[in-house]
Amino acid sequence: MPKIAIDYTPAYEQGGGIGRYVRELVSALANQDAVTDYRLFVSGAQHKNLPPAPRTNFVWKPTRINPKWLARIWHRAQIPIPIEIFTGKNDLFHATDFVLPPVRSNTRTLLTVHDLSFVRVPEAASPSLKAYLDIVVPRSAKRADHILADSQATKEDLIELYRLPENKITVLLSGVDQRFHRLSASLLTMRTKYQIEKRPYIFSVGTVQPRKNYVRLVDALANLRNRGYDIDLVIAGGRGWLEDPLHHIITDKKMQEHVHLIGFVEDADLPALYSAATCVAFPSLYEGFGLPILEGMACGTPVLTSQVSSLPEVAGDAAIMVDPYNVDEIIDGLQRLISDTSLRSDLIQKGYEQAKRFTWKASAKYLQQVYAQVLG
Repeated sequence: MPKIAIDYTPAYEQGGGIGRYVRELVSALANQDAVTDYRLFVSGAQHKNLPPAPRTNFVWKPTRINPKWLARIWHRAQIPIPIEIFTGKNDLFHATDFVLPPVRSNTRTLLTVHDLSFVRVPEAASPSLKAYLDIVVPRSAKRADHILADSQATKEDLIELYRLPENKITVLLSGVDQRFHRLSASLLTMRTKYQIEKRPYIFSVGTVQPRKNYVRLVDALANLRNRGYDIDLVIAGGRGWLEDPLHHIITDKKMQEHVHLIGFVEDADLPALYSAATCVAFPSLYEGFGLPILEGMACGTPVLTSQVSSLPEVAGDAAIMVDPYNVDEIIDGLQRLISDTSLRSDLIQKGYEQAKRFTWKASAKYLQQVYAQVLG
């Protein structure tokens, strides 16, 4: 059996985003594959702090060295300490978070690049992080034997911006976990828990950072309230970077009572929060995939999103699509979702069908095929 090491660090370090992607993918792999020898590499961790491995053929390979120090060693100082020092001998190493560590010469490599937002929307990136990614991501992409992209849009970006051959890149779509479905009994309790029970609300999910376009979303909310819609905005996402403009517009528009920044939300709470919302707003400036669109759809809540990057691929014809830079389009789209009963019903039904097309089981099955292909 081949020995495959997977970088599980994002799943250990991050609650949402890439962390959830890695957790869900590994969990789905474990449900399907009981024979391959998998090693789960985790930096900044100890065995005693890790949960039981997902299956007997999965073993933890932790190191106490935290990810920032490994990044300094591997990518800034470029000291070629091979990953096998931590994982043991591998036939394949799967780097799940943009960058590829040094490996021994006989180890095959697979790199996941989730998006190139730091290139496409540079103003929305932390300057220091962008400077780092601009160096290490193209370098990693060139070194990797094969690359996974989260969407066709990301694949096309990799080809255009990094001049990579098309046959080096495979699109691996994300899935929607079965826990995302319409809920009703727990809605009141969940709204009380997050202190959002006073008014109907628009729900948005994602780290608080410029790319999520929350400033324009708050502007749209203020306009809707001026038009007589008594509705709030709830943003579920951990603190990110360049947050000041969001806080300024909340104050300038006097929306302090109506914009609820509830922070990072545990996965178990999300289905109820989606289900209780009037609609989901995800007018992002750029996404590698856009999982909140499908999660909202699976919970029977109509969705507004952007007509850019991967988002049309994910939404299909089951959402209202807008220009994320045009506040008037966001306002009009949200107004339709709030007030047009027929449109809501149509999008809800289409959303259920669209969400069914994306499963982690299918993603993991396809990933096994990619592993076999890279191993040759």
